[in-house]
Amino acid sequence: MTTAPRICPLCEATCGLTLTIEGTRVTGARGDRDDVFSRGFVCPKGASFGELDADPDRLRAPLVRVDGELREATWQEAFDLIAARMRPLTEEHGPHSVGVVLGNPNVHTMAGALYPPLLVGALGTRNLFTASTLDQMPKHVACGLLFGDPNAIPVPDLDHTGHLLLLGANPLDSNGSLCTAPDFPGRLKALRRRGGTLTVVDPRRTRTARIADRYVPIRPGADALLLAAVAHVLFAEGLTDLGALAGQVQGVSEVRDAVRDFAPEAVAAGCDMDAEEIRTIARELAAAPTAAVYGRVGSCTVEHGTVTSWLVDVLNILTGNLDRPGGVLFPLSATDRAPAAPSATGAAVPGRGFALGRWTSRVSGHPEAKGELPLAALAEEIETPGEGRIRAVIALAANPVLSAPDGDRLDRVLDGLDFMVSVDPYLNETSRHADVVLPPPPPAQSAHFDFAFNALAVRNQVRYTPAAVPLEEGRMDESEIHARLILAVGGAHGAAPADVDEAAIGRALGKAVADPSSPVRGRDPKELSALLTGGTGPERRLDLKLRLGPYGDGFGANEGAGAWADADVDGDGSGGPGLSLARLREHPHGIDLGPLRPRLPDPLKTRSGRIELLPAPIAADLPRLRAALTRTGRPGSLVLVGRRHLRSNNSWMHNVPALAGGSNRCTLQIHPDDAARLGLRDAAPVRITADGGAVEAWLEITDTVRTGVVSLPHGWGHDRPGTRTAVASARPGVNVNQLLDGSRLDPLSGTTVLNGFPVELSPVEVPPVKMPPVEPPPVELREVRP
Repeated sequence: MTTAPRICPLCEATCGLTLTIEGTRVTGARGDRDDVFSRGFVCPKGASFGELDADPDRLRAPLVRVDGELREATWQEAFDLIAARMRPLTEEHGPHSVGVVLGNPNVHTMAGALYPPLLVGALGTRNLFTASTLDQMPKHVACGLLFGDPNAIPVPDLDHTGHLLLLGANPLDSNGSLCTAPDFPGRLKALRRRGGTLTVVDPRRTRTARIADRYVPIRPGADALLLAAVAHVLFAEGLTDLGALAGQVQGVSEVRDAVRDFAPEAVAAGCDMDAEEIRTIARELAAAPTAAVYGRVGSCTVEHGTVTSWLVDVLNILTGNLDRPGGVLFPLSATDRAPAAPSATGAAVPGRGFALGRWTSRVSGHPEAKGELPLAALAEEIETPGEGRIRAVIALAANPVLSAPDGDRLDRVLDGLDFMVSVDPYLNETSRHADVVLPPPPPAQSAHFDFAFNALAVRNQVRYTPAAVPLEEGRMDESEIHARLILAVGGAHGAAPADVDEAAIGRALGKAVADPSSPVRGRDPKELSALLTGGTGPERRLDLKLRLGPYGDGFGANEGAGAWADADVDGDGSGGPGLSLARLREHPHGIDLGPLRPRLPDPLKTRSGRIELLPAPIAADLPRLRAALTRTGRPGSLVLVGRRHLRSNNSWMHNVPALAGGSNRCTLQIHPDDAARLGLRDAAPVRITADGGAVEAWLEITDTVRTGVVSLPHGWGHDRPGTRTAVASARPGVNVNQLLDGSRLDPLSGTTVLNGFPVELSPVEVPPVKMPPVEPPPVELREVRP
């Protein structure tokens, strides 16, 4: 028996694990006490790593469709078929005849982070759809408009803040999102122990809300009204104080005028809150020595998601807490671009800025955001005839039949495609439609580095774990799968997969040597390429990013790190730059690079070189928010919100027996008063009807939801034929997104409104088929902290 460190890929917390291995099988997982970031914390998902890794339902070989049936095939046969079908299709119908769909798991693997941009580039398509428009796109758009870079997302300085205002987030169940923080529960409890304040705004009294100093059960979808009223109070009572930001912000007076109509009395009815409570929230936020406002899924997936996300950082700015220790700060990942030298005069440096709507979708004219179109538009782009119709789909770790609105419609139209490829370990509700399914190996057989989540971490650190066990015979590494797919669709089928990585390295080095601010300016790209270490293409690309990053060795130049040159890259207290893959591999539990620090103006890429506090697209959308001031639900009406479970991540974990049952149940939660008024009984079936149709679920009466609100979790509905997920199919639940028809979108980001939409309930006399009550699992797994 041996052990090996492994970064957990099952949620955004990126905890370190210690895997127990017998032969080539993972038999256990516990928290890695030596991990520089998570310090031994583990949640039920991480503890079940071995069971997920060994899931017998994971596909072991490619599947290809022959005479209408999916059958096992060789890797060569699979890629031969892709090349034979995809290239002629794009040559006849053009590059936009292919739609690429990316699911959330892509940001949890090295391959998913490195190769999809190359695939989209090889295809030349503008039809890119991702899970971001079901989740976080409003935050990207808001930050792009404020700071000029949609990936410049400030995160709460959780370990040092004195006041945290949290909206639409339940990190005790989700482990955090767009805020990478192992042991989020412990960090919140530490906040309170040091005398800080936690305020939670949520229509559900979640586990997070139960540990708060103040819990505000707001009406769903009203977060933007509340935040606008808080900004109004800050201006009206002279509580704004930009502090060190004063010279870097433009548009403060314009924001003052924009929130003039949102007095607490004006928004109180829409929020279902007392006006004086809103004033108290504003005053406490302004009075706190340090404070952070943080909003997540519940505040993004609503009709004013982008405006809400914008207002979150407007409040951080107006109180002087942006780019301030204890407030919200911009992390600096080891694979980020090294900060440029500051202007000698301190003057603002103009950037390229961020633009929306550079192109639009063919059918409904939805504007792109961050290069993506709304996932809600995928079905109509496939089924609507005409030039530019999507005829083929490549789905990478994506299950839009469950995650996108109106899965029944998408289920039908996927069958009408000329060709479909899925990269997925399971035959699930979406991949069952594919002509070719390419299964990546289990996570223990893959190396891991968090390109995305390190840029959102509450502490600067860097960690890399190689594969814990060798690649099983007959499997293909996920990176090689992606590289061969790129070659097959790009007209280079049969070329060496390493050519994809070497081409990417060549392009990156060509840019670096031509960049006047780069530590390798003027050097020979071939010489630099020869210096890269790593046994695989992804490792060589990682080494390149580390060496050119803010803590990197600069290929021996030791330049470009600037204010970050004192980071303790060796981990021995000596400080100094010098990060590379070789150096990182010497530290299997990671390297701590220190607390977050102020970074402005470096993250700013706006055309003005300043924070643009009231961007034109936001100003143009504010009349829609003002119209909400006079809208209130009719008496007795209900709206639906989702919820997260600690034991799952969307639909990923429903096939793991150790994570089934317990609190991980697909029930419709309702307040006792609403249930009594409607004559509904606990544990009885109920029909839920909304724009997109109706579903039937088991009722759970609980006072953890406020009146007027019902809650049904996302990611269920495993009852379609042709899948191979035995555990999930035995407890299928219902697909909440079938209640949506895709017409409810946040217009700026194209994000589907998944929370706060109206529903109607009625009792069901006969229990629905395939929805038995869920039994608890044999073992109750809990969070574990050292």
